[in-house]
Amino acid sequence: MPPQLIAPTVAVHASFLAAMAEFRADGTEHVPHSGLARELRTWAGRWPTAEGFAAYVGTVGDVAPEERADGVVPVTTRWWVADGVYLGRVTFRHRLTDELLHYGGHIGYAVRPGARRRGHATAMLRAALPVAHHELGIDPVLVTCDDTNTGSRKVIESCGGIFEDQRDEKLRFWIHAPANAAGR
Repeated sequence: MPPQLIAPTVAVHASFLAAMAEFRADGTEHVPHSGLARELRTWAGRWPTAEGFAAYVGTVGDVAPEERADGVVPVTTRWWVADGVYLGRVTFRHRLTDELLHYGGHIGYAVRPGARRRGHATAMLRAALPVAHHELGIDPVLVTCDDTNTGSRKVIESCGGIFEDQRDEKLRFWIHAPANAAGR
């Protein structure tokens, strides 16, 4: 079965743990402005148990209806999974704060290090755009990447990203819903 975006599920517990070990070995937990880094620091001690992982899945699988007092906007998370194996994730931020306008954008994505350079990031972002545009009503979508991340820049551009500008180390791209998608 080809990879697909799915709601977070406890069914991929073992492969999720392996992926998080890869991200930790890759230094991801020290990346500034990264939700995945924050989750690695916050949840890593609880993920190994079935109860802890189920609590995490419940947290990332739910969408808060409004912005929290601490400024966290509503977020939808989908996992990129093939044949029951966790390959990565996409995070949809429903609104932009000033920080997200500069650093994070509407969509963040991460492919586990062991599955990189196989087209997953491009396929994942392509699959994520209809969710953002049609299910969540986000149009246009802002996607950012580090100015040193040539691979991510190519992914964003191949999915229709139009470069707007660079703010600090972040490149900012906008992706509009296809005009022919209005009749869907």
